[in-house]
Order: sequence, then C-alpha cells, then structure tokens
Amino acid sequence: MQHYCESLTAYRRLRTLEVKIGDLGMGADHPIRVQTMTTTDTMDTAATVAQTIRCIEAGAELVRITAPSKKEAENLRAIREELHRQGYHTPLVADIHFTPNAAEIAARIVEKVRINPGNYVDKKKFEFIEYTDAQYLEEIDRIRDRFVPLVKICKEHGTAMRIGTNHGSLSDRIMSRYGDTPIGMVESAMEFLRIARDESFHNIVLSMKSSNPQVMVQAYRLLVKTMQEEFKVCYPLHLGVTEAGDGEDGRIKSAIGIGTLLEDGIGDTVRVSLTEDPEFEIPVCRDLVKRYVDRSGASDPNKTHSSIPEIGALPWSPFEYKRRETQSVGNIGGRQVPVVVADYSGQGELEHDALQSIGYRYDHPTDKWNIGDAAADYIYTGGRVPDFALPGTLKVLCDFVAWEAVKSDDKYCPLLTMEQYLDLLNRPNGLHVVLFDASRSDAWPSLISALREDAEAVLCLQTSHPHAMPSIRRFVAELTAHGLSTPVVIRVESTEQTVDEQLIHFSAEAGGLFLEGMGDGLWIGNGDRRMENVKVSGRTYLEVKDNRQFLNNTAFSILQAARTRISKTEYISCPSCGRTLFDLQETTARIRAVTHHLKGVKIAIMGCIVNGPGEMADADFGYVGSGPGKITLYKGKDVVKKSVDSEVAVSELIQLLKDNGAWVEP
Repeated sequence: MQHYCESLTAYRRLRTLEVKIGDLGMGADHPIRVQTMTTTDTMDTAATVAQTIRCIEAGAELVRITAPSKKEAENLRAIREELHRQGYHTPLVADIHFTPNAAEIAARIVEKVRINPGNYVDKKKFEFIEYTDAQYLEEIDRIRDRFVPLVKICKEHGTAMRIGTNHGSLSDRIMSRYGDTPIGMVESAMEFLRIARDESFHNIVLSMKSSNPQVMVQAYRLLVKTMQEEFKVCYPLHLGVTEAGDGEDGRIKSAIGIGTLLEDGIGDTVRVSLTEDPEFEIPVCRDLVKRYVDRSGASDPNKTHSSIPEIGALPWSPFEYKRRETQSVGNIGGRQVPVVVADYSGQGELEHDALQSIGYRYDHPTDKWNIGDAAADYIYTGGRVPDFALPGTLKVLCDFVAWEAVKSDDKYCPLLTMEQYLDLLNRPNGLHVVLFDASRSDAWPSLISALREDAEAVLCLQTSHPHAMPSIRRFVAELTAHGLSTPVVIRVESTEQTVDEQLIHFSAEAGGLFLEGMGDGLWIGNGDRRMENVKVSGRTYLEVKDNRQFLNNTAFSILQAARTRISKTEYISCPSCGRTLFDLQETTARIRAVTHHLKGVKIAIMGCIVNGPGEMADADFGYVGSGPGKITLYKGKDVVKKSVDSEVAVSELIQLLKDNGAWVEP
C-alpha cells in the first residue's frame, strides 16, 4: 500500500471489509452508497415516514433517523413497520449521541446504529484533565463496560454499527491527551473499534467528520493508515463534511472534502450535509459518486492517455497541511493568498460594466471603481487588450502576441504556450505565465530545465488526462522533487451540464489540490455553456443568471472552503434533524442576510444542544437552539447568553458581534 491509499496516480478503490446493513452490502466490491438523514420529529411517525419515502424515491440507499432518547428509539419500530407496510424496505440507521440505552433499543429494531465516540460514554465539559497511563487505561475499561452491551446486541440481531467521530465533539479525555487534532479524531474511533474487535464484531463502518475539509481529509487518511498498520485491514468508510451549510457553499465544501478522498479511492458511502430538505442532498451525492463509477479504466477506453507515472517518495505529508513553498512573482506565490483569474476571452467589446460580475463596480459620475472582497485579481482577454483604465488592483493576462503591443505597461502579463516559451530566445521581463498540460510527461524534462533559469515565470497547469486531479498533483510532485519553487495557478475546465455537477467538478479537482497546499492561483471555466438546473420532486433548485459571476464566486468559495483565502463570512450550519428546535433553513437565511458582509467571521447556526458547543468547534460565534423558542449564544465555546427568546435572538447575535469588535456596518 502506497502512503494512505492503493495508488496516488492510478484510480483504485481502497479494499475494505464487507459490511451488511440489512440486505444492503457496503465496502469490498459493492458500489459507493448514498444516504441522507431525516429532519422531522422522530415522534411524528407519519411525517418521518413521508419524508423517508421522499428520500428513498430520490435515490437514498440508507436513511438515518435521530433517536436522542429511549422514546424516539422505541418509535423507530412504528416508523419501520409503516414503511414496510407501504412497500419500502430501505435500511434505516438510528442516530445516537448521549444515550447508550437508546442505542441498545434501536439496535434491536433498525438495521444500523450510529454512535459518536466523543459523547456515547464521556461527557464534554471543555475541561483539561491530566491522566497517568494507568488512569487512562481505567477510562478505557469504563468505556468497555458501557459499550460492550451494545456490541453484543448488534451481534445477536445482525445490526451494523457506524462509529462516527466528529471533530467538534471530541471528549475532554481525548482532547486532554491528543488535542483538537486529526490524531485525536482517529484515536477516538480506534478505542471503540478495538473493543468491538475484541468481541469479534466486525460489521462496522467508520467516519471522521469535520466542518473543516482540511481536518476531515487528514483524519480519514490517518485512519486508513492506522487501521492498515494495526489490523492489516480497513473497515468501510462513511464520508461527509459535517455542518456544510446550504446552497453553493454547502455543495462546494462537501465536494472538496468528499471528492478529495474519492479521488484517491477512499470511501464506501457518502452523505452530503446540507441545510436543506434531505431529499435535495441525494442528487448532490449521486453527482459526486458517479464521477468514480468505472473510473479505473472505462473513463479512457481508447487509451488515448498514458498512465500517470507513480510517485515514489512523497515530498509532502498527506496528514497535515503545509503550503508548497514558492517564490513570489509579482502578486503570485510566496506567502501571498492565491489569486483568482476570470476568463473574458469570449467577451465582445470589453466595457467597464462587464467587470461588475467579478467584483468591480464602476461609478460613471465619479469615474471611480468600487472593489469587492471577492474581486478577481486577473482577467484573461485572449488576443485583445481593454481600451480603458482598469481598476488599480486588476491585472490583465493576454496572449503573447497581444502582449507585445503593450508590454511597456506592467498591468499586462503574457500567457505563453509551452512551445512558445521553450522557443523564445529572450524571455519576457517581469511576470509571465506558461500554460502547460501536466499530462505531457514527455515534456517535463525540457520545461523543468527552462524553469530552473527563470525566476519570473508562473506555471498555469491544466491537464487533458481524464484523472485530472492526480495528473496535476503528480507534476507538482515532480517540480518539488527537482527543488523548483515556481508558483502554480490551477486551471480547471468543466463540460458538465448542471450547476451541481459543475460545482462538484471544480471543487473535487481544484479544491483537492489546494488542500494539498499546491495552488498559488485558481482559474476555472465552463466555455460559457448554458447550464441546466437541478430538479428534485418538481422543485428547481440552483440557478445561475450570470455565468461569470457564478465562476468568480465559485473560485473564491473553493479557496475559502480549502482555508487558503478568506473573502467572506463562513456559516457552519447543521442540516437539521428531529432534534432541531427552530426552523433552521429560515433562521440561517435571516442570519446570513444581516451578517454576510463580515469577512472572515465564522458563525455556527445549530438546531439543538447536541450539535451545539461540540459541532461548532471551528466557529467564532454560535447560535444554538436550547429549548422550544429559546436560543443560547456562544462566543467560541463559551456561553454568553442563555434562553434568549428566538424573536430577538438575531438582534442579540448582532449585539454580541458588536461587543466583541466583529461587527462592521454593511
């Protein structure tokens, strides 16, 4: 096994053990399964059954239902019986957090139970506790005593189990020994997995969820490595980015985290956590998964591309984030945030107002530009150059022939093909960009040789290989192995037809590279093609009215989700479930409407106390349901106000932001 997966260059599914969830097979040679979770009150049998049916008809292969206490666990029987009566036999999963007794009831009724090792036995009080090794082993024995009864019930009833670690709800015990780290996440699950194995119970799936895709990807990779080293086998993996949010942002964050792992063959089932009705999650799951069906060969049946050369010694750690060290060339590379390139090559006559789509609004009476936080850094104009004064922060990338006419102006930078670049006797002074197809391994030596002597070149990497992300990653590894610090702009083109498919394509192929620390810039395009909108249950969901604005916003959202360039407010919002104590979608929209201008502020919007102080570990401020019509407000992990009436809670949140210097007037 190479590193943490079967191969970093040739797509191969990670071989995992087979798990049976009722009649549904998972892992081994089974397809990647898609699933979701209901948002209804579990005690409302009719509503939960109706929503479960909508999810099944949308394509869900498993449906999870919350069981926070014994009464909800017991009502799972009525839900299951009614589904069977109506002819639906899709496996059900009981979601358990704090209540072992509820898990033991549910395990006798449904096909699978999900437990969270961070709070199944332990309590979270955000306390630091120092343990001796002997004391720590005593804690493991305490967990064993409380956990083994559930394991035995699952064995007796043929019930599967997911051991689901969440980054935000690691126990005080794990936090005290391992910290808020991917290692802590892995060890939290491994403690429970070792106990289950001691009882000869193997019908287990694992997950390592986080609202931060960087942490999530690192934790899954580390879990695979740990299982292989300790057991010589891997259990099936459930992939998800928790509390991803809604709309484009939720899809992008999920696709970056899940897609990066799927690119390396890791993952046996996926759930996309959106703050939307659960049936709308399923098309996103299916769009993600279908990219990896028959990828190991069928995606290039005519063998028009040679295989990607294997990577020997990996020149970076896949278990921690470190940005590739590059030299600064103008405003690209070094420690500068990644730049965004907007493509205007298909534009007719370029006028001031055309730049509004990418964050530059021109005020004609004052002859001044207003520049947004998500304003592109470069525009590519092909063989033409604009004939008006551009905003001060915007530079133009144009073809080499067009650049020669304006090369005295440092706002213009030439884009050269590899052939043009290698044929030039005198290379341009100042920043120049070389467009290169990373799949051209035959050209690597000559290009690398030329770049050694050129401190002002920037590479724009694209690829014609069907396995795009590993193709570009492999060439960047070659640059690193040769000690080159040339900055790299990632260029990704999509030919997908729907909005969701394009978001997933850009996020999985570009986002994964930024999670690896490889990008100094991002340029995405779709040929200005007309996109269809996703329809579920008769409802049209995502819509694009301005394609350049869509591409620009998507590029900035990818960089934000990968934590490499922060340009807007970030919302950590749970997908709602039967525990939710207010209308989560409506409340998220209200909070977003009044706080969306707070660049870099992370606000968690959680439906209940279960997903409150734990799941929002990454947030600066929190808005958490604590009772019917009541909200608790947090600063970080600290409670600031309890039992705030929901009618005034948004105003109180704004006041909290003001009191802590995080508010600016819109």
